[in-house]
Amino acid sequence: MKSPTRFDKKRLRFDHVIHQFFGGSAVVAVVVLALITVFLFREGAGFFPQNLQNLRIYRLAGLEYVDFMRSEVEAHTAINRALQALRLKQLTELLAEKKNDTAAANAALAAFDQFASDFDSSVQDLRGLTSDLNDTVTAIKEKAKVREDVLQQRQFLLDAGKKADADKLVVTDINFEQEVAPVRATFPAFQQANLAFRAKLESLLASAPALPVPSSEPQFEKVQAGIRAYIATFPETERKLKRWNQFAPVPWYKSITSFLFGTEWITNSFWQDWYGVLPLLTGSLLVAFIAMIIAVPLGVAAAIYVSELAGAAEQKLIKPYLEFISAIPSVVIGFFGIEVLGDRLRDLTHWHALSWISFFPISERLNAFTAGSLLALMAIPTIFSLAEDALNSVPKAFREASYALGATQVQTIFRVLLPSSISGVISAILLGFGRVIGETMVVLLCAGNRIAIPDLSVGAFFQPVHTMTGIVAQEMGEVVRDSIHYRALFMVGLLLFVLSLCINWLAQAAVRRFKLSIG
Repeated sequence: MKSPTRFDKKRLRFDHVIHQFFGGSAVVAVVVLALITVFLFREGAGFFPQNLQNLRIYRLAGLEYVDFMRSEVEAHTAINRALQALRLKQLTELLAEKKNDTAAANAALAAFDQFASDFDSSVQDLRGLTSDLNDTVTAIKEKAKVREDVLQQRQFLLDAGKKADADKLVVTDINFEQEVAPVRATFPAFQQANLAFRAKLESLLASAPALPVPSSEPQFEKVQAGIRAYIATFPETERKLKRWNQFAPVPWYKSITSFLFGTEWITNSFWQDWYGVLPLLTGSLLVAFIAMIIAVPLGVAAAIYVSELAGAAEQKLIKPYLEFISAIPSVVIGFFGIEVLGDRLRDLTHWHALSWISFFPISERLNAFTAGSLLALMAIPTIFSLAEDALNSVPKAFREASYALGATQVQTIFRVLLPSSISGVISAILLGFGRVIGETMVVLLCAGNRIAIPDLSVGAFFQPVHTMTGIVAQEMGEVVRDSIHYRALFMVGLLLFVLSLCINWLAQAAVRRFKLSIG
């Protein structure tokens, strides 16, 4: 057997080096991914025990009891917002009819304004009672918090072997039943306030005015129906107060379900902190959905045109300009959304020709649609570049065979090229989605940052939302390390991480199934 030459030995050594380099890089990537996963789990794992204790104190201190009453006040506030939105819609139409005569428009709305004002003031007695109870139960909660802090400090000293110092700390017991008794004693007063409140609302409904803008009558009828449904909840609130058990155990899984399905994210509150990720998840998915609805057709269509239909001059013009978009800093795109796009979209909804849309005009210039449109702009270059590469990688023989069978250019594109490159196109869409779902600056600047699940009945696309990435960027710099808030943000990051992995897995499964179906 012929021995390797000197050149062959050098080439073997070089190949070995290349093999080791890329193999080592792959190992490093896997190790880094594993470390990130472990870090997220380690920092976020303590959230659930802390949240469980948070929920138990919420019940023991009586905050849950008072929240039953507060829910009526908050529901009243939501209806009041709907009345204000209805007034804005009428004012816009009246100004158009009366040639921007503000005085005449406001005069026409006088009866409606009186109705809205009476509705706003009807809840004052109930709000006053609830406000008085707030001070009582928050004082009880503060006592419980001080006690928990002393217990933690004592345990820390014991773990450090400083028993003498730990014994000096005084742990004050709290009789929660005795502390909350005065709060429960206000139930008859609440019943009386509720009875008077109901009478006021029914009187208002009986004297509801006719609107000066007939096209707004259906929306006003919906508001009135909402008030009737609101009144119907009063007996259930009273039943909840009667049945409330201060010492009912809070099950361990409540800490998990309140995080995954909770509809409130409230931190550093004098009242109660809530860490429900559902509005953040909904906001992220809504913005991403809007972005992908815009970006996928435009990105894939641009890739098809440049790859199959455009001439050489058009390719030289289109490709650099599309790819240049990806070089624009996201903060610059965010400023464009604040200063230009948001205002223009809001002005567009004030056009009289669009007044037939029930939720137009919109009052918020920063909302899910504004953020989604900008994210689509950022995702298009990614989708375009990768989809074009996928189309160009289809063997030339496929095109020639299709044309030889008499297929047109359009038939060749949609019957041959797209199916053959579907794996690459799906990967392009997936990476575009990853760019969208992981973007922070644009959504932080342009999504409106309202932590609430959008109301699907009033134009969810044009409502302000908050996202998972936005909340982490906004709050991480202000939290105390190892606090429940700190760990909650890590749980949000972990959920985003798991969501990305699931989307990747589903995409790969779809590609495999498609390959099997055409194999």
